[in-house]
Amino acid sequence: MRKNIKLTAGIAATAALALGLTACGTSSDPSSAKDSAGSADKPLVVAASPTPHADILNFVKDNLAEKAGLKLEVKEFTDYVLPNTATQSGQVDANFFQHKPYLDDFNKKNKTTIVPVVNVHLEPLGLYSKSLKSVKDIKPGQTIAVPNDTTNGGRALQLLAENGLITVKPGVGTNAKLSDITDKKGLEFKELEAATVPRALNDVDTAVINGNYAIEAKLSPAKDALVLEKAEGNPYANFLAVKAGNEKDARVQKLAELLNSPEVKKYIEDTYKGSVIPAFGAVK
Repeated sequence: MRKNIKLTAGIAATAALALGLTACGTSSDPSSAKDSAGSADKPLVVAASPTPHADILNFVKDNLAEKAGLKLEVKEFTDYVLPNTATQSGQVDANFFQHKPYLDDFNKKNKTTIVPVVNVHLEPLGLYSKSLKSVKDIKPGQTIAVPNDTTNGGRALQLLAENGLITVKPGVGTNAKLSDITDKKGLEFKELEAATVPRALNDVDTAVINGNYAIEAKLSPAKDALVLEKAEGNPYANFLAVKAGNEKDARVQKLAELLNSPEVKKYIEDTYKGSVIPAFGAVK
């Protein structure tokens, strides 16, 4: 039976406090994070979104880690902020939930020093609806829910623009904001936290949903999306990440190898059937 370690409010508060202390140049226990990062005998604690990230990590834990001599613990987080703040503070050793554009934006805004280690998979962003069967059914006056964070919001608008639902200013790409829309074509937009967008499907006509949250909501990106991001040339591969300076931790390197193994590739392909795509290779 796999054991997922759920994030409690207390841990969340501790992570936030620890990050604040770190920002001030102090730490409640400076040696603990260092010892944890440097000891091959201690478990590697990784923060992850439940699906597919924690699922992939638990596959590694249950099937590959022991033989490789790796002790692995998985902590599940249901938002896009705490995994990075907990990694920065040393509350966890690494995280697995995000892509490079999101991390770059997060580091800039929060003065954190999280760095990618290795790509694992891609979760195509998709447009979903409970009432509409095709993009052609989307009409003026209808509402589209989109993620409210900078990178996923821009990514969502780019998906809509590529499919002719809106037009945006030239050159904005995935940095697009609602204010960059030059023609809404009569559509209304509702910005929500990415994790909550699937729950809004009953209240809006369509919604742009991140792949992991779509899967958690029992949606199949490959089958249910009205339109889906293209995988080719996509910069949004999700990766294992650590605080800068911990990249060469032997446990981190071992996990990186396992996450890029043939066994994990097969697990992703067999489990998600095109809704999640292997994206092995070092992040540049």
